Parts: sequence; C-alpha cells; structure tokens
Amino acid sequence: MADAVLHLIKLCVGVTDPDVLVLRQAERARQTGAHGGRAFLRTKQCPRRAAEIVAGGSVYWVMSGVLRCRQAVFDIVADQRDDGAACTAVLLDGPPVLVAPRSVRPFQGWRYLTPQDAPRDLAGDEAGAGEGLPVALRRELLSLCLL
Repeated sequence: MADAVLHLIKLCVGVTDPDVLVLRQAERARQTGAHGGRAFLRTKQCPRRAAEIVAGGSVYWVMSGVLRCRQAVFDIVADQRDDGAACTAVLLDGPPVLVAPRSVRPFQGWRYLTPQDAPRDLAGDEAGAGEGLPVALRRELLSLCLL
C-alpha cells in the first residue's frame, strides 16, 4: 500500500512575498553550493513522517502571518549546517505555487498539514488579484485573507 500524503507548514521569517522567497532560495543555493543548486530548507529535526511528505507533499509557506504559497517536496535528507552541526534538509521542487491565503498564528519550527486542511491552489486570474493596488493596501488585504 502506498504511503498517504502529508504536507509541512513553515514560517518564512522576513519574507513577505513569494517572489522574494525565490530570490532568497536561489541566493542560498548559489552561496552554499549544497544539493546541486536545488532550493532547500534546513531544520534541526527530521520529520518522523518523512515518507508521507516525500510521497507527494509540499511545504506551505506562512509569510507575515498569512499562508501564501507552497512548494513541492523532492526529498528529505540528512545534512550539515555551515557550522558543522547535523540537521535535515528538505529539498524543494519547483517555484512556489500561490494558494488561497489563510491567516496562521505564529509557531516555531514546522507543523504537519493534512491534504484535507491544505488550502487550494489559486488559478491564474486569482493569483494576480490586487496586483494594481498599492503595496501597503495589498499587504493589509492579504493579512485579512481578502485577496
């Protein structure tokens, strides 16, 4: 029997927009040379349910208190931080996919997210909602989950 699919939800500290996430991931991959240039995140603990995540899960990113996008998980592997400390790398596959925004309370580390609780992906027209608005207004509408 195939493993069930499970997702992770993670805070994206200091990033307010999926485009900035892409730039930071590319810069990190370039600087570290780790994982063949693939986007990744490092975490202290390996998810106990890693097989379910690798079986088709994603990392859902929370930006400024709002769940904004997701990235598919390619693999979860043992890794090492720049200071030599052991950790786990979650290797990501592809650019972020915008999802229906949802407010999320702060938490530490990551949490599991079931497919039933995951927000839906936004279609092309929905993904560009509010693009002509001033940045501050768009950010406020996103925080209220109105965009």
